[in-house]
Amino acid sequence: MPLSVHERIGHHIKRAEQELASAKHSALRPFKVNVPQYHVLLALSQEAGLSGAALARRCMVTPQTMSSVLSTLEGRGLVERTRHPLHQHILECRLTFAGRALFERADHAVAEIERRLTEAFTPAETHDLVGYLNRCSLALTQGGGARAEGAPESSGEPVG
Repeated sequence: MPLSVHERIGHHIKRAEQELASAKHSALRPFKVNVPQYHVLLALSQEAGLSGAALARRCMVTPQTMSSVLSTLEGRGLVERTRHPLHQHILECRLTFAGRALFERADHAVAEIERRLTEAFTPAETHDLVGYLNRCSLALTQGGGARAEGAPESSGEPVG
C-alpha cells in the first residue's frame, strides 16, 4: 500500500523548506534581492574569491543558474569578478562595498527569520533536528539509513 502524504518525510521537509524560502523572500523584497542572490552574498561574505563553480556548489544551484545570478549581482554593482592571478580562465567573485552594505542589512532581516525558527525549539531539540536532517541527507546521498555522526538515537517516539 502506498504511503499517504502525511507519512512521507520528504513531503514535510519540502513544506518546511518552501515556507522558509517564502519567509526569506518576503524579508528580502525591500532589498530587491531574491533568495538565490542572498545566498551568493552570504557565501561571499564568508569566503571572498570563490569561483562561479564553487558558488554554484555552495548555493546548491546549477552553474547556469549561478552565471545568471552573478551577472545580475554584478550588474547592480554588488559583486565584482576578477581573473585569478594564476589561472586566468577562473573568475574570482567578491562583494563590492555596496554589496557588503546591502548584504549586512538583508542578513539582519534573514537572521530574524532564523531566530524565530530557532526559538521554536529547545537547544536539545535543535541538536536533534539537525541530526535528523543530517541523517536524511546521508540516507539520500549514500543510499543507507545508517545513523549520521552526531544524530540522536531514535527513541521510537514521533518527532514533532
